[in-house]
Amino acid sequence: MPSINPYLTFAGTCEEAFNFYKSVFGGDFPYVGRFKDMPSENPVPETEGNKIMHISLPISKETTLMGSDSSDAFGHATVMGNNFSISINADNEDEAKRLFDGLSEGGKVTMPLNKTFWGALFGMFTDKFGVNWMVNYDYEQKH
Repeated sequence: MPSINPYLTFAGTCEEAFNFYKSVFGGDFPYVGRFKDMPSENPVPETEGNKIMHISLPISKETTLMGSDSSDAFGHATVMGNNFSISINADNEDEAKRLFDGLSEGGKVTMPLNKTFWGALFGMFTDKFGVNWMVNYDYEQKH
């Protein structure tokens, strides 16, 4: 069964927000990735390099709060009020493809489902109802 988690997008305040959430929920960040550390054919502007590409904070055994920064430099600015997605973590590739294809039908794919540099099958889209989704399958499952 896939797990579903909230994914929040910020306009440069992701790290500050997640440090605040950590102060309330406790726990540790299992991963903090910055844009300057991301392999890319297009260099990240120096002003954007320290911004958060991905961060996660486990809230419970079932739920992880995830987030990142975004800006015009990354292709789309954050729009407050529409700055969240539902992230689905699938149990296998077939499930990831089925969920991605099914939920994105009639919507707009913003990042096709493909293998990524972080070892996952990942894609993003807005469904036909305007809801933002991310589908992820980690090839190295952590149990």
